[in-house]
Amino acid sequence: MSLPEIKHNSENLFSEISNLIEESRKDVAVTVNAALTMLYWKVGKLINDEILQNQRADYGKQVVYSLSKKLTEQFGGGWSEQHLRHCLRSAEIIPQNIVSAVSRELSWTHIKLVMYLDDELKRQFYIEMCRMEKWSTRVLSDKINSMLYERTAISKKPQDTISKELKELHDQGNLSPEMVFRDPYFLNFLGLKDSYSEKDLEKAILNELEKFILEIGQGFTFVERQKRMVIDNEDYHLDLLFYHRKLKRLVAIDLKLGKFKASYKGQMELYLRYLEKFETEEGEKSPLGLILCSENSPEQIELLKLEESGIKVAEYMTELPSKKLLEKKLHTAIEMAKKQIESRSNE
Repeated sequence: MSLPEIKHNSENLFSEISNLIEESRKDVAVTVNAALTMLYWKVGKLINDEILQNQRADYGKQVVYSLSKKLTEQFGGGWSEQHLRHCLRSAEIIPQNIVSAVSRELSWTHIKLVMYLDDELKRQFYIEMCRMEKWSTRVLSDKINSMLYERTAISKKPQDTISKELKELHDQGNLSPEMVFRDPYFLNFLGLKDSYSEKDLEKAILNELEKFILEIGQGFTFVERQKRMVIDNEDYHLDLLFYHRKLKRLVAIDLKLGKFKASYKGQMELYLRYLEKFETEEGEKSPLGLILCSENSPEQIELLKLEESGIKVAEYMTELPSKKLLEKKLHTAIEMAKKQIESRSNE
């Protein structure tokens, strides 16, 4: 065997062994993370059981303080009072079967971020989306801070519907459009000034396409801008065309300035029927439409029953609102949507 051949074989062998080592390290890290997460949950369960057996209000504080001191003396750092309270919270809020199921996919830091949310369905939403889209803890924190759940269409559905769709996502990996589309969308990264045109908006989105896709959600793939459609010898142009891999659908996005108008529905329906007839591949579902406006028209949207046509309407914001204002806006929108659903079910 020549010297170059020996060198080549040696490099291949080194590469294979390196890959084995890296894979083993990842497996070990996953196993250790899962074991630690379950350990912390079980510690919290034991503390919680002990506290519940005693009726004194200050007993819990005494238990946590005493345990922290003794555990630190025996096992070193990492067993602070704050950490034990995290353990306690995890056992109080998240069932053991859920912790066990996600412990190999989500870190203890993921669990900590989720377990302090105030709503069970909200916690389930972030856990399932985290698992599916493999969010880092930083991304998860950003999603929570931007109130992703409240901005997602699913949050405006009845609780039974939310629970059912989250179960389907967990059991079968089925992602519904209601978990994909949001309202509003934050487009502050576009750097648009007070006065701009639809063309300016489209151009800014294309210039910042990666950030735009991060905002609208994972799974979107850009297909085409100003999609040309010839209908009755007339040219029509759709602003942006995307494809969503999980939904297996084309998604048509039309950009509008100002408030939503009823006439936008007919225009989007025309685009969707054209795409369904001429662009949809075998195995794909019917296209969906997203009309992005600077302001919603809730009554018109309700009367038009846009969801039956596969059309979503959402606001976009070129400047981030204060969290207080956003919370108020989303709370109002969610309550209004749920009242509309209730009124329709009573008809």
